[in-house]
Order: sequence, then structure tokens, then C-alpha cells
Amino acid sequence: MARTPAELVGARPEPPFEITFDDRTITALPGQSVAAALWGAGILAWRTTRGTGRPRGAFCGIGQCYDCLATINGTPNRRACLVPARPGDAVTTQEGNGHAELSV
Repeated sequence: MARTPAELVGARPEPPFEITFDDRTITALPGQSVAAALWGAGILAWRTTRGTGRPRGAFCGIGQCYDCLATINGTPNRRACLVPARPGDAVTTQEGNGHAELSV
């Protein structure tokens, strides 16, 4: 008889919920960071670099490297590995420094 780890500890996880990434609906689990939810959906990059436009996603996973910056609910430069995913979050690809409207 195979049992899951959740069954062994008697965990009662809350149900998954939906967030969007670039208008694509993805499923997130309670307790996941935005980066973990994106990874779980097979999305590995959600930012481009300023100079060359190269794709970036999570690198260190602990908020030290800033590679995982994303625009979350309209706010740029959020470290996706540190932001807990919440139902209805809207995540969009961040291009460059996230403040294109300030460019000259």
C-alpha cells in the first residue's frame, strides 16, 4: 500500500489556485513563491536583460542575485523567488529594468 508524504504527516493542503503569466493561466499551490509556480508550469524565464535582451529567470532562488525580477500586479522589479503567489496574481515578463516609461 503506497502512501504519499502528505498522508503520512496528516497534512491537509489547501486547494490549488490560478495566477496569470503574460495572460496565460497557470496553477499555483498554497505556499509556493511566484517563481516556483512559474517553474511548475514549465516557464523558465520571465525577464530580459537591459543591454542585450537575454532571458532570465530564477538563479539562486533565495533573493540574492536579482535574476528573477518580474512585474507582479503592475509593480516591476519584484523578486519572484521571494513573493508568495496569491490567487489572481498577474505576472508579466519584465523587459530591462522594468521602468521603460522613464527612458529618455
